Amino acid sequence: MNLVAGLSILNLARFQFAMTTIFHFFFVPLSIGLGIIVAIMETLYVIKKDDQYKRMTKFWGKIFMLSFAVGVVTGIIQEFQFGMNWSRYSRYVGDIFGPALAVEALVAFFLESTFLGLWSFGWDRFNKKLHLVFIWLTTLGSAFSALWILAANSFMQNPVGFKVDHKFDRAVLVDFPALLQNHQLWLEFPHVIFATFMAGSFAVIGVSAWSLLRRPNHELDFFKKSVKVGAIVALVGTVGLLYTGDRHSLYLQDDQPMKFAATEALDKNVGGDDKQAPWSVIAVSDPQTHEVKWSLDVPYMLSILAHHSLVGGSQGWHELNKELHEKYDVKFGHDMNYYLPNNTLYYSFRIMAVSAGAFGFLALVALWAVRKKSKIDISKYKWVLWIFGLSTFLPYVAITSGWLITELGRAPWVVYGVLTMADAVSPNVSVTSLLTSNILYFVTFLVLGLIMIMLARRVMIAGPESVDEVVSDENVDPFSPEAFANGKEA
Repeated sequence: MNLVAGLSILNLARFQFAMTTIFHFFFVPLSIGLGIIVAIMETLYVIKKDDQYKRMTKFWGKIFMLSFAVGVVTGIIQEFQFGMNWSRYSRYVGDIFGPALAVEALVAFFLESTFLGLWSFGWDRFNKKLHLVFIWLTTLGSAFSALWILAANSFMQNPVGFKVDHKFDRAVLVDFPALLQNHQLWLEFPHVIFATFMAGSFAVIGVSAWSLLRRPNHELDFFKKSVKVGAIVALVGTVGLLYTGDRHSLYLQDDQPMKFAATEALDKNVGGDDKQAPWSVIAVSDPQTHEVKWSLDVPYMLSILAHHSLVGGSQGWHELNKELHEKYDVKFGHDMNYYLPNNTLYYSFRIMAVSAGAFGFLALVALWAVRKKSKIDISKYKWVLWIFGLSTFLPYVAITSGWLITELGRAPWVVYGVLTMADAVSPNVSVTSLLTSNILYFVTFLVLGLIMIMLARRVMIAGPESVDEVVSDENVDPFSPEAFANGKEA
């Protein structure tokens, strides 16, 4: 295999991983977030005994189940591409990921799928409180599933609890509890869960806005209550994202300082123990020379954000590149490139941060517009509804930006400091097979995405009245004259 072919294979494999992961993660946060909101709505129904909340639970539950189904399918595709394109990686970490993914599949997924079935088909078979337990167990099962997946990802970011079997060249798990005690997991997991709040809440707010644009004043009370629940969840999520994001940045400076430098466009060391470090509002880096060409800086701000102090320093990527070479050249060689796609990481971070502020602002506006004493008829302000409708897609922009930072910022390793991406790719895969599978996966994801949008749109068009209970014909004799008369009329 020549160098060009090898690079082409690696790039195609990385592209496929990015495509499958990003598309899969469109639906995971949506299903977890909607599950939480649906559970809250049913809880309000049980407590307040208001049938409007029951209608809300059933209506939004339909979209929740659609996202759950598509998420399962895309998750299977993602796991399949690991074995196809990253067989050396799968072999290397199999002893570590095996137990975690087994627990996720046999316990977490079983829990959520079983109780989702009981919840979906059990409305008339169980009492209200027991039925409510089913949706909360489904939601907890989804979160538990995410916990184990993120435990595996956290190992890739900060490997713990293992030793290397040099005879067979693979990692061996020696401390299973260490996977769950990994501080990286408890930085990632709450941050991801709060991100699911955004995906679920803005799906509710956005679909409500689109519905009111289609049919102004139709089911106004239904959608105002839906928006209120969504906005409260979004506000909680915004606070949670800001707090967990801040903690993540603090640890990132020690765990993966090159990633931190890229997100802040630091090509040189800044600040110090008795000096302030400026923060750049906007910056442009040259990907060839790895020099920051231009930046607009705010004095003291980086020290405040990164160190919670008016003084404090951070390392630049040139200095960090030297340190990484000194640390890893013996193991990985002198030709390793430790520089990252700095512009991509820098602007991804800012998109994510600005989105968090937008989430909070939009949630406050939505909550103010639908408050009980409000004299505003929100259905008359079409431009506001358009903004809320388009905000349906904002969480996916922010979430994708976050995953770009997480995964691209780990380069050149697939397991940080242990296994490089070049050493993890499958040895026998060809450019042709990768190109073909990329095309097939893209088409598959496109079809799945269109089906999801089409079915969700159908639910929206049918409206809340589609979940209204109809008079049952169970007590009518099917052979009575009335039944035959009704049949002729139909």
